[in-house]
Amino acid sequence: MKQVGIGVIGCGNISDIYFTNIKTKFPQLKLIGLADLDEAKAKVQADKYESIVYTTEELLQHPEVDIILNITTPGSHRKVCEMALLAGKHVYVEKPLSLNSEDGKFLIDLAEKKGLLIGGAPDTFLGAGIKTCKKLIEDGWIGDIIGANAFMLCHGHESWHPAPEFYYKAGGGPMFDMGPYYLTALVYLMGPVAELAGMTKKSFDKRLITSQPLNGTLIDVDVPTHLTALLNFENGACGQITTSFDVWASEVPRIEIYGTKGTLSVPDPNTFGGPVRLKTEGYDGFKEIPLAFGYSDNSRGLGINQMAQVLLDKEEKNSQDNGMEDKDLIIFEANGKLTYHVLEIMEGIHKSFDTRTFIEIKSRI
Repeated sequence: MKQVGIGVIGCGNISDIYFTNIKTKFPQLKLIGLADLDEAKAKVQADKYESIVYTTEELLQHPEVDIILNITTPGSHRKVCEMALLAGKHVYVEKPLSLNSEDGKFLIDLAEKKGLLIGGAPDTFLGAGIKTCKKLIEDGWIGDIIGANAFMLCHGHESWHPAPEFYYKAGGGPMFDMGPYYLTALVYLMGPVAELAGMTKKSFDKRLITSQPLNGTLIDVDVPTHLTALLNFENGACGQITTSFDVWASEVPRIEIYGTKGTLSVPDPNTFGGPVRLKTEGYDGFKEIPLAFGYSDNSRGLGINQMAQVLLDKEEKNSQDNGMEDKDLIIFEANGKLTYHVLEIMEGIHKSFDTRTFIEIKSRI
């Protein structure tokens, strides 16, 4: 089997599931090496996953690396992605694409100029749960889409994350941290957002870390931690999203989509599986729908695997007399256009409240 070489930059909390799945779930991916500013952290992961520690520069120049997986903290996303693209590597980056739409657009344009693929997290929408929801919508089970509600409500990450401070800095907050999962699911299921209006609030100026090893540390909060937005989709549907690090408990659904013929309850978009629940006329309450696709377990890295398949398909198509047609090529769905569109929405929500105006979303997917 042909393999695509992966170089990983960033060995933080999220890296374990990526390393595990690259090594065990996706055989066409080959882990070439890893890098992190914290050499001790990189060494731990290299020993654990039988890999090699490189400097970032060495990894970017490694001839066997085809794709750079950028899982650094958000403040480094633009810089590391730019370095990788300039080195001729395809890039898959953790969410968000960058801290702002200007940097995001720069990266999308640079990738296009270089003839390289860029895309990023989340890839949960490629899993069995949301894929099944997509099919139900396309098959007409809820009719024409009227609207949607999405809620991500919790009380922050300082009770469990070992280094939660960056969640309260630029590029963090509940919208930039968790919003990508919810917005990506909404856009994938309902189409692009055309305009929005947002409201934001910072409920606490400081937060107390109660997790180890920083238990007892007070951290400053620099970003809004409770945000609500109204979304006007290009297809005319109206939606609402609320993300919060200030809510102790809630009983609202994760995502519901409303149509002329029924209601679709979408599973947690931070997971790959179900349950998928449907209510239409004639049903007494919601009915759970069997998942119609694979990857219902934690399949983080599925987007990188899809990117790799695109590269392998293109290589095969370009080979002499292979008989492959364009219609046979897999589509890279976790692509730069999608990640940029979600970034523009998130930035627009903050901007809308700051300027007290509706914000037009110019990008499309």
